[in-house]
Amino acid sequence: MSDGAERNVVLRLDKIVKTFHQGERPLHILNGISAEVRAGELVGLIGPSGAGKSTLLHIAGLLERADSGDVIIGGQAASQLDDGARTALRRGTVGFVYQYHHLLPEFSAAENIALPQMIAGARKADANARALELLAQVGLGERADHRPARLSGGEQQRVAIARGLANRPAILLADEPTGNLDPHTAESVFDVLIGLVRNAGLAGLIATHNPELAKRMDRVLHLENGGL
Repeated sequence: MSDGAERNVVLRLDKIVKTFHQGERPLHILNGISAEVRAGELVGLIGPSGAGKSTLLHIAGLLERADSGDVIIGGQAASQLDDGARTALRRGTVGFVYQYHHLLPEFSAAENIALPQMIAGARKADANARALELLAQVGLGERADHRPARLSGGEQQRVAIARGLANRPAILLADEPTGNLDPHTAESVFDVLIGLVRNAGLAGLIATHNPELAKRMDRVLHLENGGL
């Protein structure tokens, strides 16, 4: 690999192993997974239910620890970090979008996007300005003061996408981001997601069951029987 290509690698998974235990029976979910995602690249992650896609995304995003192997984000090996440093690395470099939006119901759309920025240390005025900017980009500029209950399912997921990008991450991890939406709404939301990721030059790793959406990725990783 050239030096330029090496520098463009945002996420590297190096021989990731993860085993769960069902009673005394070990379930080998990930058996030495290695992969890379580069800046400006959208990578799909597909596989049957129970194959470990969510587990792999959680490990890649430093929400879970692997049994062995390493996650390298922006050249920083996470295995060498304590919990506080892992949290700081995750907060500064990784954005998440889940199948269910997980918006805070008591806060407006803008506040849901501003809060993670303020937790990361942004001033309230700057966080609010960033939230309004992102809402405009996802086509919800006029819904900034609406709480989630006043938004449609597709609108709620657009807010969740904007929230995932709020802290200007280097990589966006999305776990079935359109899984709860009807096909027409799913396609519209996916258009927004792809457009934002590409315009920002982010790396994107997106798990999906939808083969039509997977076709729109730059490449696809197929996870099955613990391997890619």
